[in-house]
Amino acid sequence: MTAAQSAAMRILGGLLEARTGQQLVAGRQWRIETALNPIARELKLDGVDALVTKLVGGREDALTTRVVEALLNNETSFFRDPGVFELLDSAAFERLRTVRGATKRLRIWSAGCSTGQEAYSIAMMLREEDARWASWSIDIAATDVSESAVERARQGCYSNFEIQRGLPVRTMLRWFRQRGEEWVVDQRLRRMIRFDVHSLTKAPPGQFDLILCRNVMMYFGPPTRRAVFGRLRQALAPGGVLMLGAGETVIGQTTCFAADPELRGLYGVPAEIDLTQRRFA
Repeated sequence: MTAAQSAAMRILGGLLEARTGQQLVAGRQWRIETALNPIARELKLDGVDALVTKLVGGREDALTTRVVEALLNNETSFFRDPGVFELLDSAAFERLRTVRGATKRLRIWSAGCSTGQEAYSIAMMLREEDARWASWSIDIAATDVSESAVERARQGCYSNFEIQRGLPVRTMLRWFRQRGEEWVVDQRLRRMIRFDVHSLTKAPPGQFDLILCRNVMMYFGPPTRRAVFGRLRQALAPGGVLMLGAGETVIGQTTCFAADPELRGLYGVPAEIDLTQRRFA
């Protein structure tokens, strides 16, 4: 890597962290050329270094936003990691049905929702069991730092490739209709979800019984990660549960959460876990 390339990397990393709190980790660096060369070509610039020079040399806020969003990892799919949704269905939702049985209100936050597949997957799960959730009020908030990803999620339109990733045919035909080369999500699912642009470095958008924050923490440096865990703690209602990605943990990262020994893969507030285990023993 040349000195100019190293300087460009530092500048891009600084922009990404300043705008989103996320770091340009090694696993992301290989994407820079792929993500930014199309923008450079559109602007008739000679590669990424020239694009970075343009960002530094002028007031290019819209271009900066576009570059930062191009660097974000929006990889997702419907029912990504099936075991996660089996855990939600078989254990987490049953726990929350008991905890929230008096109010019959369930609030869910898909934090780092990307283009919406996770939130729509949760909505499909719940709607597939209408009898189980009869008379319940269910709200799903789905947020992401990427404006373009959130806009796509709101539209609920997916390509043939996207729709076939993780969706059984029966589920696809029930909850989506084909429109040309796209598949459009059913309005019954759209009405369950509120999509908004939100950074996890900011105050949370409410309190929730279930928070899914999967495959996001890995992009934060330790100080930011600790701060985000603190905000997630603020957002978790009493008795609620947090789900992280398969490669993420709270161990050695925060004292705000502890692993739930009864719901493997989920986390709760340490002070509540003993009480919860007595209640559900």
